[in-house]
Amino acid sequence: MIPLRSTERVHAATPVVGILIALNLLIFLYQVSLDQFALTQFVERWGLIPDTVSGNLQTLLTSMFLHGGWLHVLGNMLFLWVFGRNVEDLIGSGRFLIFYLCCGLAAAILQVVTNPYSHVPTIGASGAIAGVMGAYLIKFPRARIGTLVFIVVFVTTIEIPAWAMLIWWFVIQLFSGLGSLGTTNYSGGIAWFAHVGGFVAGMLLIRAFPVKRRQWRAWYEEE
Repeated sequence: MIPLRSTERVHAATPVVGILIALNLLIFLYQVSLDQFALTQFVERWGLIPDTVSGNLQTLLTSMFLHGGWLHVLGNMLFLWVFGRNVEDLIGSGRFLIFYLCCGLAAAILQVVTNPYSHVPTIGASGAIAGVMGAYLIKFPRARIGTLVFIVVFVTTIEIPAWAMLIWWFVIQLFSGLGSLGTTNYSGGIAWFAHVGGFVAGMLLIRAFPVKRRQWRAWYEEE
């Protein structure tokens, strides 16, 4: 299932989501401009390596702006666009940036805790975006998500309740993460627990960010 749009209206400009998407894409374009040796050095320098993170704490932040391929970065940016605009619209741009970075940090910390001896760099905005999705579940559970669905050989779009889609997504991440703990190749692959950590952090942290009062009253009066 690939989310395409939210039925929830956006009432104001959402510049931070746009800036984050542009920044991630620009950094990825820089990555693909490097030769393989330079790219490896770049990722090892700025990616999150759990085994050495104590001496490179800045990588808890920088790693969330690196990506491993076109599908990785474009998929993440699509999720950020679909879910992030409503959350930014709700709490305001400055608060949204703080919220996004906090979720990314929480995701990175849980990934390190669950796999502390890995020498493989962890990169990607997935943890921070998972936090945005967790916030969306709390604030917009009744919204519907226009979703591209693949059924055997058929492709169609349907609207799925946000709560159902997001809970299903989280369950997949959680059980995939738990399953990966027993495998010998857990030092690589998808950082499942970064997704889990970001999502839970988003659900909890969004309660600490007040909504924009005027906008909230307008929604309430229209319901």
